[in-house]
Amino acid sequence: MDTEKQNEVLPPIEIPRDKLSDEIIDALIEEFVLREGTDYGAQEISLDKKKEQVRKQLDREDIRIVFDFQTATPTLVTQQEFKRIFPVSNLR
Repeated sequence: MDTEKQNEVLPPIEIPRDKLSDEIIDALIEEFVLREGTDYGAQEISLDKKKEQVRKQLDREDIRIVFDFQTATPTLVTQQEFKRIFPVSNLR
């Protein structure tokens, strides 16, 4: 195999939400919420409430699901991160 092709890293791809099971989406949402860190607001928000908020953002496509070939994992990214990953011409 060509050495260049072995070292080539594919760019992330968007995963359509309907291609994943509810269990996988729930796990991705929980990982995203936990990754985002501690809430330092005046009122603490429960994990379930945060997950509900992220699910609504996912419904509105404010958050997208992508697969990163470099880490071989799916993850959620904000719309801002998504725009950095994908050229404008590829946005829906």
